[in-house]
Amino acid sequence: MTLSAAEAQRIFDEADPVVSEQDSALAVRRVAGEIADALSGAHPLVLSVMGGAVIFTGQLLPLLHFPLEFDYLHVTRYGDTTTGGELSWIVAPRANIAGRTVLVLDDILDEGITLAAVKRRLLEQGAKDCRIAVFADKDIGREKPVTADFVGVHLPNRYVFGFGMDVKGAWRNLPAVYAVKGL
Repeated sequence: MTLSAAEAQRIFDEADPVVSEQDSALAVRRVAGEIADALSGAHPLVLSVMGGAVIFTGQLLPLLHFPLEFDYLHVTRYGDTTTGGELSWIVAPRANIAGRTVLVLDDILDEGITLAAVKRRLLEQGAKDCRIAVFADKDIGREKPVTADFVGVHLPNRYVFGFGMDVKGAWRNLPAVYAVKGL
């Protein structure tokens, strides 16, 4: 379900700020340095998970001053809902995965089911190494099936939006992170 402009504005107006624009930018810079330290000599294939990772990817890539190849994939469990469902592969990477060091970029590591499936599939396709970088890792209070190698910020177990994360299709474009009141 897509929100009307008025509904989206109401959610934003009532939301709690979680990560400021400045802290978001600092987190991306820190993650870029960590990735450069770990992968600058690997000529990695960087895969951005659409559409949530767009903001993170767009801010991170210009900070990576080493050769890399870029592609994307689109897989989701959410669509326009707030609860996860069945995994749906919309677009697979076009680049050859076999023998490559792959870095997957995503907006958030929530329950970890989607990223675990992505990592498993890339390794099955012959990636020699698969690393994960997320802008945010949500503390859900239990173990996840995958961990991120690079994490920008840690978030409370609330429904968040902004910096690539949406609430019913709205607010991916925000430069900061907010939590929905009541969710």
